[in-house]
Amino acid sequence: MRLVLASTSPRRLDLLTRIGAMPDRIAAPDVDEEPRKAELPRDYVLRIAIDKAHAVPRGAEEILLAGDTTIAVGRRILAKPQDEADLRRMLALLSGRRHHCLSAVCVIGLDGKARTRVSDTIVTFKRLSDAEIDWYVASGEGMGKAGGYAIQGKAEAFVRFLSGSHSGVVGLPLFETRALLESAGYALG
Repeated sequence: MRLVLASTSPRRLDLLTRIGAMPDRIAAPDVDEEPRKAELPRDYVLRIAIDKAHAVPRGAEEILLAGDTTIAVGRRILAKPQDEADLRRMLALLSGRRHHCLSAVCVIGLDGKARTRVSDTIVTFKRLSDAEIDWYVASGEGMGKAGGYAIQGKAEAFVRFLSGSHSGVVGLPLFETRALLESAGYALG
């Protein structure tokens, strides 16, 4: 049995290897990540993880793993920032507020069945000054990241409170991932 990671994220690969799962193959899923009209954040992140899993062809002896992470402020989905102005807007919105980091995992086993879990982590940022926002934007770290920040980097200094899965905020909730892989029959090291 072979493991396929349907993600080119170096963070997901690193996290996956922490639980003893080394993918035999890595594939880049090509999916439209645009939220649907009135789509709730939990439904959105789960749909994208499932779409990513189904977007990668799977061989008969392969187990496929895909994931997606998004940041939600109320019903608002904060995807990856489009530019520095968008990143500033996101950081200002997160400043001094509680938000949810939703991380979905989809595993398709040898039986072809899609198994899913969603991790919901509550994160609260300190109130950010304009200078802190400028510093973070200038670092370039938030570009390409859901919600405009990387908790495993400089933004960790902004976190006042976290309840849930730190690895889920990074991009792959390890508790849920391990459970899904085991339920699909994948033996972890």
